[in-house]
Amino acid sequence: MKINYNDIIKKNNLPAVGSKIVVAMSGGVDSSVTATLLHHAGYDVIGITMQLYQSKLRSDSKTCCSGRDISDARKVAKKLGFKHFIIDYQKEFEKSVIDNFVDSYKSGQTPIPCIKCNQTVKFRDLLNFTHSMNCNYLATGHYVKRVERNGKINLFQARDKKKDQSYFLFATTQKQLKTLRFPLGDFTKEEIRKYATYHELNVSDKPDSQDICFIPNGNYSSFINKRLNNKVANGIIENFDGTVLGKHKGITEYTIGQRKKIGIGGISGNKKHTPLYVLKIDSKTNKIVVGPKEKLASYNIYFKDLNLFSRTKNNKTFEAYVKIRSGYKKKLGKVNISKKNDSVGFVNLYEPEFGVAPGQACVFYTKSKMLIGGGWITAGELISNDNKN
Repeated sequence: MKINYNDIIKKNNLPAVGSKIVVAMSGGVDSSVTATLLHHAGYDVIGITMQLYQSKLRSDSKTCCSGRDISDARKVAKKLGFKHFIIDYQKEFEKSVIDNFVDSYKSGQTPIPCIKCNQTVKFRDLLNFTHSMNCNYLATGHYVKRVERNGKINLFQARDKKKDQSYFLFATTQKQLKTLRFPLGDFTKEEIRKYATYHELNVSDKPDSQDICFIPNGNYSSFINKRLNNKVANGIIENFDGTVLGKHKGITEYTIGQRKKIGIGGISGNKKHTPLYVLKIDSKTNKIVVGPKEKLASYNIYFKDLNLFSRTKNNKTFEAYVKIRSGYKKKLGKVNISKKNDSVGFVNLYEPEFGVAPGQACVFYTKSKMLIGGGWITAGELISNDNKN
C-alpha cells in the first residue's frame, strides 16, 4: 500500500526523521495505525498505553483502554519492534473523569467523559509524561487536522466527516497543541483499516469504540447508583403545565431531550398520544419536567469555561457555526462573550436547536470548518434572534 510519508510529515509539522515521538496507544486500530505510520516514516516511536480502570470485559466489547486493549497495543509494538510502556493512571482517571461523570448526573447534567479525559488524563498527565521522556511530540489517533502557520496552530474538521473528532477537542490549548500531532486527519476510516490489513496488524478488523469505557454494558444509571451506594432518591415527573404525571426512580436516569424510558407510559388524557420529552431536570426539587418536542427549542445557549484558541478574546462578538452535540449538524449563530468575564457568554442561534443539555459542549466553527473553540453548556432558553436586545 503506497503512502506518501513525506506528505504526512509536512502536513503535520513533524520533526526530522529519526526524532523521538510518543504515541498514545489505546489498543484500537486508529492509534495502532498512527504508531505504525510514524514507525515506517522513520521515527523513533515510543508507545504509551494508559491503564485507566479495572475491567472484566468480553473480548468483543466496543470500548477502549480495557485489559484486551492493553494486550493489543503491546502486540503491535512488539511486531514493529518499538518500545511500549503501560502507565497506571487509574487514580487520576477516577478523580478527573469518573467522579465528574457521577457528580454531573447527580446535579441533573449530561456529561461528556471523553472530553474530560482529553482535558485531564490524556492532554495533561500524558503530556507531562511525554516531556519527562525528553520528547516534544505526542501523537494520537484522533481524526482532526492540525494546521500550523506563522507560529499559530489551528484545528480543522477531519477529511472523514463521519469520524471527525474535533468536537471532543474544543478545550485543547495552544500550549498543548505545540506538542500534539494528529496524523490521521487527512485519512478516511476505510483507508486506515486497509493500511492496518496491509501491515497485518492484529487490530485491523477490531470494532470501533462506542461505549463509555468504564461502563461497557451502557447501563449508566446502574453504574451511577452503585457509585452513590443506591441512595438516589425517587421524585415526581411533572408535565410542563404543572400536572403531576407520575414518579421517577432518580434524576440520574434522565437527560434533556430524552423520549424513551421516561417511566410514565400511557398517560390519561393524552388522546393524541403526543410524544413527551424531558424538558428539565431540577436537582434541587428532585423533579423531572416533560412536554412536547417544541418545548425543547432553544435560541440562546449559555456556556462557561470558554476556550478559544483560534481567535483572541478581544473579539467579544462574532458569528460562528455551532454544534451542541458531536452527532448534530452545525447551526449558524452569534457568539457573545461577557464583557466582565471572558470565560462565560451565550450563543444566539438564528434557528432553534432542540435538546440543549447542561453539561454538554457548545463548540464553534468557521465556515471553512476551522475549530474556533467552545465552552460547557449551562442552560438554553427560547428567545429568538428577533426578540433579543
